[in-house]
Formats: sequence, structure tokens, C-alpha cells
Amino acid sequence: MQIYMVGGAVRDKLLGRPVNDRDWVVVGATPEQMLAQGYLPVGRDFPVFLHPETREEYALARTERKSGRGYRGFVVYSAPDVTLEEDLSRRDLTINSIAENIDGTSEEGIFDPYSGAQDIEARVLRHVTDAFREDPVRILRVARFAARFTDFSVAPETMQLMREMVERGEVDHLVPERVWQELARGLMEEKPSRMFEVLRDCGALAVLLPEVARLWGVPQRADYHPEVDTGVHLMMVLDMAARLQAPLTVRFACLAHDLGKGTTPADVLPRHIDHETRSAELLKDVAERLRVPVDCRETADVVAREHGHIHRSQDLSAAALVRLLERCDAIRKPERFAEILLACECDARGRLGFEESAYPQRPRLLAVLAAVQAVVTREIAAQAAAKGQSGPQVGARIHQARVEAVAQWLSAPTAH
Repeated sequence: MQIYMVGGAVRDKLLGRPVNDRDWVVVGATPEQMLAQGYLPVGRDFPVFLHPETREEYALARTERKSGRGYRGFVVYSAPDVTLEEDLSRRDLTINSIAENIDGTSEEGIFDPYSGAQDIEARVLRHVTDAFREDPVRILRVARFAARFTDFSVAPETMQLMREMVERGEVDHLVPERVWQELARGLMEEKPSRMFEVLRDCGALAVLLPEVARLWGVPQRADYHPEVDTGVHLMMVLDMAARLQAPLTVRFACLAHDLGKGTTPADVLPRHIDHETRSAELLKDVAERLRVPVDCRETADVVAREHGHIHRSQDLSAAALVRLLERCDAIRKPERFAEILLACECDARGRLGFEESAYPQRPRLLAVLAAVQAVVTREIAAQAAAKGQSGPQVGARIHQARVEAVAQWLSAPTAH
């Protein structure tokens, strides 16, 4: 029995990056031997065990053979005669196909049959073998790694292979949960735009997210958007979200905020009248298709509908500001409202020449919300009840009190 550290842990160690999760492969062992040493079985589709002390995952060396379309169409073979090289050959990229022997059972050290260390040095994302084409999830993984390792390029032969997979319809068979899982992870990487650039280059974006793919080439008014192209703007917004360390809810909202611009009639371009409403409708389709979590889709819905009003909020009256807060459900969900404002800041600063600009709307609307929250609604409700009022009448009195509180805040010298 020989034990090797494999995959991302070895890759990140060679890159000088922190190693967070370590994965291990065991060569020459049987499940019975693992159980006898106290390992706990956890694998459903192939033999994976948890170490009795560290709880790290140890997988028996295995091979995989394509048996059908999509992510689950594989036959797995695991036995003591499977070699380390055979196990590494089934992995996606050469940089993830390096093993390190650190258990003292041999003097091999780094085992790198597919020149992964060389590709790390050259900063190249390259597939290991032609078996790459057997799992379409790997297209998403390559795109995600491009977003993480921002100075790596995709090898031309790997890009060509991914294009062939898309043309053969392999991407059509991906299950929604896996697509969302990889997209969500890619959105949280250092430069999310690179994920979408790779998916667009190989044709997968048009299959998985046609609502996003069609934004490239759609013009916007240059006085508002010096970058002009809507797709370029979207990529700048996503990278601004990463720069501002936004959570996933905000990053997904950024992704979906301008989907409606892709359906603007050609005769009205570069204007995009009521694109916010169309964006919200298209977002529903995307969220249902990919089974996007509720918190992400709800935040994105408000951003899609209201980002224009939030950008122009400095021109709104007290009554209009309160109505904006009510439409955003900001009074009940102030933490989500803060995320909505952060997404809007990413949108505003994700424009050519505006990257370092301030976004005063964000602190201003948070201050407006604070003024509204200071209104003691219990007292108003009690006063209304004393006059025999209830239901909508109480709501109207509370609304008016909030408008008056905002008006008073706006009149103060410190209001911006």
C-alpha cells in the first residue's frame, strides 16, 4: 500500500499558495484493508474513506470509463492493480495530475507523468488526455480555474477540445446543480470575468447562459457607458464585485442585472428603455433553470428591477425615497438592502473610467434607511387604534411618518 497527496494540494504547494484541503490516493489497497486500519467509508460511487484522525479523504486508485452522456455516465474500476499513473490520467488538467509521496514508503517524491509542474511554470491550463472529453463538467472547471489563476492561459489544444465537446452537445446534458455549483465557485474567484470569457470562447456560454452570451455586441450610450459594449460592461462589473470582496448573492445579482439589454429592439439602441423589467423576467428563467438558491435570486431580482432608481436616488423626494425602500423591502431586510446597494456600486464603478469613482448613493441610502428605522411604529399604531383606525389606515400613517422623517433628514445640513 502506498499513499500519495494529489490534486489541488500539490498544485497549490508548487504555486506557493496556501494549501487548505488535502486529498489522498491510495495505491495497492483494498476496501477491507482500509477498514481494518480504521478508515471510515463515505464514497457512494467509488471507494473513498475518511482518515480516522484527520478526517481527510483517502480514495483508492481508480480508472473511469465513459458509458453514457453527461456527468454521471461513467463506469468506475477500483482495485489494487490500478497504478498511480492510471489514476492520474483520469484527472482534468495536468496541473491537477501531480502526486507527492510523503508517507515515507518510497523515495519517489513528486510523481508527475503528465508534466504538470512544467505547465505550472509556463502558466498553462492543459488537459491530461483525450479522456477529458468524457466529462463536460471539466469545461466549467477549466473556466473556473482561469478565473482563479489569472495569469494562466488555456492551451490551444484544450480550447479546441472544449469547442468540439460543445458542438457534440455534451454540455446540453449537464445537470443544473453541477452547472450552478461551478458557476457559483467561479463567481467567487479572483477575476470572475475570465470564467465567462473562456466559456464564451468555447461556445459553452451560449448553451448554458444564452441570456448572458447575447450581451456582447449590444451597444449602450457612450455618455453613460464609455465602454459601450454591454458584455464588456458586465465583465467589468463582475471584476469590481470581486475587487470589493462581495458575497455570492451580490456577484450573482451583478451577473443578472442587465440581462434585459440583450432583448432591446434594434431600432431603439443604444437606449434600453425598461430593460430593468425585462432583466427581472429573464432572471426568473435563469434562476429556475439552474436552481439558483433563494437568497441569490431574491437579491438579484431587486437589483435588476431597482438599480436604475438607486443610481438616480439623489434626485428623489422624501416620498419617492420611502417608496424605493419599501419596494426593496429594506425596512424588513436591512442586511439584504446593504448587499443590493453594494451590487449597484459595482454596476456604477464597472464602467470605463469610473473604476475609482465614489458611489455616494450607497452611504446616502443607508442613512435614509436609518432615518426610517428610527420611526417608532408601535406608538403610531397605538395612536391610530385610539382613533378607531386599523389595517390600511395604520399603514398609511406609518408611511407618512417615515416620509416626514426622511424629509427632516434631507433638510439637515449634514444630508448629502
